[in-house]
Amino acid sequence: MNTSGAVIVGMSEDDTATLDAWIRKLDYPYVLVSDTDHSTLEAYGVWGEREWQEHRYMGILRTSFLIGPEGVIERVWENVKPGDHAREVVEALRAA
Repeated sequence: MNTSGAVIVGMSEDDTATLDAWIRKLDYPYVLVSDTDHSTLEAYGVWGEREWQEHRYMGILRTSFLIGPEGVIERVWENVKPGDHAREVVEALRAA
């Protein structure tokens, strides 16, 4: 998915060796970056408390950002769920 010169980057708290293994295993076509100290995740406000099966923990709050050519955040999608999300992003890129 490369629309209008857009680049897709995913961020994870996993280390680079883990991300590299995941990319190879799944033949993942996008850039993944590691943020093991959560500094960038915290700066973007996407590191916070989550809950799964009544268990609370700190983790990544699934969020997508559309960042324009000048480095300004133009759109934010919170509570991202797979499915139609990729289509939503492509539509936003085409409209930009």
